[in-house]
Amino acid sequence: MAMAFKMATTGMWVTEECKNSFMEMKWKKVHRYIVFKIDEKSRLVTVDKVGGPGEGYDDLAASLPNDDCRYAVFDFDFVTVDNCRKSKIFFIAWSPTASRIRAKMLYATSKDGLRRVLDGIHYEVQATDPTEMGMDVIKDRAK
Repeated sequence: MAMAFKMATTGMWVTEECKNSFMEMKWKKVHRYIVFKIDEKSRLVTVDKVGGPGEGYDDLAASLPNDDCRYAVFDFDFVTVDNCRKSKIFFIAWSPTASRIRAKMLYATSKDGLRRVLDGIHYEVQATDPTEMGMDVIKDRAK
């Protein structure tokens, strides 16, 4: 098994693939977003979906399930009022109201451990429905 990073609070492990995919997104810009999920049987946080550099925020939002929790990171590129190009990485904790209570609790208690492994996140958004993580929310936070 590939090396994994243990999250002390819940006994969950973050796979090496999660960290490597995040570093590729952060430094090489080969991914626009990454969606992570927890496999309850193996107690591993794994990569669920990776969005290519040509994909956008709408593709990320569409890839999140309506009835299960996920984590996601999104690389948001924008231009400031001073005409400077910037990039900010958002961590999204997706916990829709239709998901199981056990899943909500598991994702809530595992979140901080995953964030520690993914070094370089600028902002966090917690959402239970798509309106709480709309592009307007992302733009407001990135200012």
